[in-house]
Amino acid sequence: MRMKKLRILIADDHPLVRHGLRSVLESQPGWTVCGEAEEGRSAVKLGLELKPDVFLMDVTMPELNGLDATRQLRRERPDAAILILTMHESDQLRTDLMRAGARGCLLKSDSPRQLLAAVEAVASGKQYFTPQVTSGAGPAERMNTAGAGRLPARLSGREREIVQLLAEGRTSKEIATLLGIAYKTVDAHRTNIMKRLNIHSVAELVRYAIRERIIEP
Repeated sequence: MRMKKLRILIADDHPLVRHGLRSVLESQPGWTVCGEAEEGRSAVKLGLELKPDVFLMDVTMPELNGLDATRQLRRERPDAAILILTMHESDQLRTDLMRAGARGCLLKSDSPRQLLAAVEAVASGKQYFTPQVTSGAGPAERMNTAGAGRLPARLSGREREIVQLLAEGRTSKEIATLLGIAYKTVDAHRTNIMKRLNIHSVAELVRYAIRERIIEP
């Protein structure tokens, strides 16, 4: 039996995906999509303003990825029911999203029926992980992704934001404007990040961001 009333926020950078999700969700009586966001920063802002019952959060979004957006939301709303959407799930991603505070994960290739079941589960305080878990990564891939779970302990939330923006090609000036901080503060963060991670070029930083699931290739 479906829950009678739910307010849901969708965060995904693809308009067609958001439209499709809205159509499925609002086919249920009493279920309403109360807001949409196309990047993680807007998702956090809208989430705190609208206070939806459930968040549908794409794992890879510009400016702020889904896992870091989840971390920020859970700091402000520890009870937030967040369901991560992804193209490819793995055991490592499951570990990462649980550490971030998400209640579950759904593949974008899953069926509408699974979407409804997943939303209802996380809204009820339960966990939901897609049955189609793909954990067949080879040894090299497992080695490359092994550091993802260590990222929160190595970099602060602000540093992770700056890593993502740098990896996406933003200049220090653009980052300062976007985050509302001084240009010199961004440069100081950049220097500290490079030193702490033993990274010496933007290309290395991009590879790091991809490996740690901060951005997608």
